[in-house]
Amino acid sequence: MTHRFVSLGECMVELAPAGEANLLLQGFAGDTLNTAWYMRKLLRPDWQVDYVTCVGSDAISGKMLAFFRDAGLATDHVQSRRDSTVGLYLITLDNGERSFSYWRSDSAAKRLCQDPALVPGALQGAATAYFSGITLGILSEDDRTKLLDHLRTARAAGVEIVFDPNLRPALWDSPQTMCAATMQAAEVADVVLPSYDDEAQYFGDADLKATAERYAQRGSGLVVVKNGGAEMLTLDQGAFATHAATAPEAIVDTTAAGDSFNAGFLATRAQGATLAEAMRGGADLAAKVIAHRGALVPGIAL
Repeated sequence: MTHRFVSLGECMVELAPAGEANLLLQGFAGDTLNTAWYMRKLLRPDWQVDYVTCVGSDAISGKMLAFFRDAGLATDHVQSRRDSTVGLYLITLDNGERSFSYWRSDSAAKRLCQDPALVPGALQGAATAYFSGITLGILSEDDRTKLLDHLRTARAAGVEIVFDPNLRPALWDSPQTMCAATMQAAEVADVVLPSYDDEAQYFGDADLKATAERYAQRGSGLVVVKNGGAEMLTLDQGAFATHAATAPEAIVDTTAAGDSFNAGFLATRAQGATLAEAMRGGADLAAKVIAHRGALVPGIAL
């Protein structure tokens, strides 16, 4: 097997309160980037982790590209474009509660599938390709179709396709469009990693089993239903199993809880662990991440 994990999506500039009035701290984050970042820290050195996206040609795009490289991510399939720049979001705190404002209408990542060779070239020879509902949501309808076609072709060639629905209705013209696109994406995926709270809200699932069965019926061999800090459920080739969450030392910031769980689960599984061990790996990492501030926590023991 080729030891190469490929993550496709959008990284954005993050502006967050720096602890003093009117001061902001700049960083970089995004759901598929967060997972790739943690994957690089968890996988053995013989694994390569690629991030696949588009950035601009301006100074902030250059800093983002340098951030990828400093994190150990391969950037052979990051395309720099002159017609756009990178997206940005601002975190606002109100009595400890976080809210987000986004500026991404000119995000270069929205052009991910406009070069017909970019995604197929990135997928060639990969062991695993990972994408999310946000990857889908930033693309035009035509480009979503192209992305799914590329993933379908890669799957037929032996690449394992992993999909996190990560339902974000603000990216879509309607919840109905979002749900339809999500289920179309599930049809090309071997592994689906939904979060139950989102699935219950937008699909009306009565319980975790209903979520798992809905995705399995679309052809996914393994469905992992995350459930916040509560018991999780897997459906693996028709067999259900429950898995306990890991209690964090403290809940400081739940940003990237799901992204880090995905990384812990996928990295543990990719290195030969059982399904139960992989679930524990995901739960343990998520518990560590949410006990610290920020999506990417460089200092935690992995």
